[in-house]
Amino acid sequence: MKELGIIRRLFYRDHLSLSEIERRTGLTCKTIRGWLKETEGTVPTYRRQRIADSKLTPFAELLTKALETDLHRPKRERRSALKLFAELKAAGYTGSYSRVTDYIRQWRVQGGATRGRAFVPLQFELGEAFQFD
Repeated sequence: MKELGIIRRLFYRDHLSLSEIERRTGLTCKTIRGWLKETEGTVPTYRRQRIADSKLTPFAELLTKALETDLHRPKRERRSALKLFAELKAAGYTGSYSRVTDYIRQWRVQGGATRGRAFVPLQFELGEAFQFD
């Protein structure tokens, strides 16, 4: 919202060209033009399109199994997203690397990275957690 106000002020009040606003703000001319076309009071948002059936769908089970097996490995022996992507490519995946990283990120957010771990609260009664000789 702050950038939108700056762009409008530079264009309408200071009468700067789009290319000058582009230089000052670091935004592209296309973005600035789109924001200026918006009605006043509207906040521009990025709308990413969701694809229900992507190229990764047939390989999702394979990727999930690989992530779950990596959970039981020591941290240094776990495969990176790039290595998992290479394995999927070898299995016949033709999609992009960003789809794989999006899937891994979503899997971790949904609790995939914490499966199998126990939570032990560190609250003790008075004198219970101390050793006295």
